[in-house]
Amino acid sequence: MSINEIPIWAADAAAAILQTVLKKDPFTFHHCCRVGLAARQLGKAMNLPEFELAILEYSGLFHDIGKIGLSDSILLKPGRLDENEHAIMKNHAEMSIQIIRPLTKHAFFRFLVPGIRYHHERFDGKGYPIGLMGEKIPLIARAVAVVDSVDAMMNTRPYRQALNWDYVQKELIDYSGTQFDPNLVRIYLDAAKNGFFEKEALKDDVVIQHILRAA
Repeated sequence: MSINEIPIWAADAAAAILQTVLKKDPFTFHHCCRVGLAARQLGKAMNLPEFELAILEYSGLFHDIGKIGLSDSILLKPGRLDENEHAIMKNHAEMSIQIIRPLTKHAFFRFLVPGIRYHHERFDGKGYPIGLMGEKIPLIARAVAVVDSVDAMMNTRPYRQALNWDYVQKELIDYSGTQFDPNLVRIYLDAAKNGFFEKEALKDDVVIQHILRAA
């Protein structure tokens, strides 16, 4: 089996895992689906080959699945988390990796680990879990960080309403080079102008459609 082969059962595995997420927290389920979709589209704008597009998509799909291991009092809290709660929340990426650990016997799933583990690192080195800086952060993680943040801002959270695109665009620009990879921000914004993230461009994604049919 080639190291660059996507297992034929990968979509089934994703559907099974995300079914569990859906039962625990529908918001996280839909967030993961949207981030997976957007990550793949950003990869297309980056002209990545199909195997890397799949890595991006699955990394986005799985980046937050570890949240099912959090207590409802933290995951569903209607206000902002306090310092202790936030420290617990920061473990969710590692918890996500633990969920897919049995699948990492296959090389494809091992390639997902960096994007999941480091999607909260910041370009200026002030992120977590270990404070990686700049291009020391894996490219997949830098890409997931952009689309994850956009989706978080543009959807209603327990503690605030959804933000509009003008606000989100300004945030991406303002935090380019600090929170986000400036080159990926540029690519993302150009792709958005060209309709990469419109519903019409997303409707035929095979993996997401498989997951949603199983839901």
